[in-house]
Amino acid sequence: MMFTCTTPGCTDLAHGHGFTAARKGSAAAARARKRSVSTKLLRDRKGRSPRVDIHCHYLNRDAAAKLAHLNPAQYEPSVKYASALTREVNVKQMQDRAAKLSTIEVRLKDMDRMGVDIQAVSPAPQQTYYWTEPGLGAEVSRMVNDRLAEIVAKWPDRFVGLGTVPLQNVDLAVIELERCVKQLNLRGVEINPNVAGKELTDPSLNLDRFFAKARELDIVIFMHPIGFTQGDRLMDHYLNNVIGNPLDTTVGASHLIFGGVMERHPGLKIVLPHAGGFLAHYWARMDHAWRARPDCRTVIKKPPTGYLKKFYFDTITFDPEMLRNLIDKFGAAQVLLGTDYPFDMGEEDPVGLINSVPRLPSAEKERIMGGNAARLLKIRR
Repeated sequence: MMFTCTTPGCTDLAHGHGFTAARKGSAAAARARKRSVSTKLLRDRKGRSPRVDIHCHYLNRDAAAKLAHLNPAQYEPSVKYASALTREVNVKQMQDRAAKLSTIEVRLKDMDRMGVDIQAVSPAPQQTYYWTEPGLGAEVSRMVNDRLAEIVAKWPDRFVGLGTVPLQNVDLAVIELERCVKQLNLRGVEINPNVAGKELTDPSLNLDRFFAKARELDIVIFMHPIGFTQGDRLMDHYLNNVIGNPLDTTVGASHLIFGGVMERHPGLKIVLPHAGGFLAHYWARMDHAWRARPDCRTVIKKPPTGYLKKFYFDTITFDPEMLRNLIDKFGAAQVLLGTDYPFDMGEEDPVGLINSVPRLPSAEKERIMGGNAARLLKIRR
């Protein structure tokens, strides 16, 4: 079904001017949204399974424009803790990649070039907007999610959607999560590793209700950072991305482990980007701390790696040996192809990276390239 922009004079689907046209489509739009990814792209003429990208982003320009007067950059660690040169480079990147971020036709060509059949497309990470007043946060979440639903409905063979919810208010977050899944047919949500600086385990947020609902709905949670919240020492050399992004993932996931979220909600499907940050390669120190110190085992009943192994990890390591180590530690079943499209810190050749991993059997390559994601996202074969 074709969803036409409702802004006067505009016919470009990529602009994302709301979901009005889709609502007008009524029953037809609802049927389109509920369609599963069809099977026709799930096996190409060579007989392989689909290649699914778990880590890729879409920028909703209407949501960004709605909040522009509030100067969102002041709340975003990736901007707040950045040197003048880094900000200059970032502005140029956003200008150069504007079409890739928001124009689906350009994205589809890039997917074909990269060997990606299906994207599990999530919002640009800063579009969680946790710093907003809860009612406004819920409103922009709906804008972002409605646009993702349009994209999936228009190109059901190429996209599944991961939405966003206003975690600054758990009641509104649970309502929007249910809408994402039950009405929009999104397969999960993207969250940040903290909520405007508060840990996901902060009692004031009461996010156990959110995690319980996510488990009940059996959806994917993609936990993506937007720089490290205490980034004063990381402003130069793009360090608040190079180090800060994996560090924030490490801190956020550590709180989920040590704070008991993974124990209280077994079966959560949480995907960690950038190969899990530093946790995946420095896990033994957590286990040692749990054994050595009583303050590290006030909540959880077994060593931290018992919970860490329940997470899923993308392949963005930029090195075959590092990816090999990740697979060796956590198993091929926990690793998913990712690109971070369309950003400059992404993996341009995800299939080539996986194929270059030493001593990796073909069956495991197949699972990592798409089989695991298809299972988690309920993409029918």
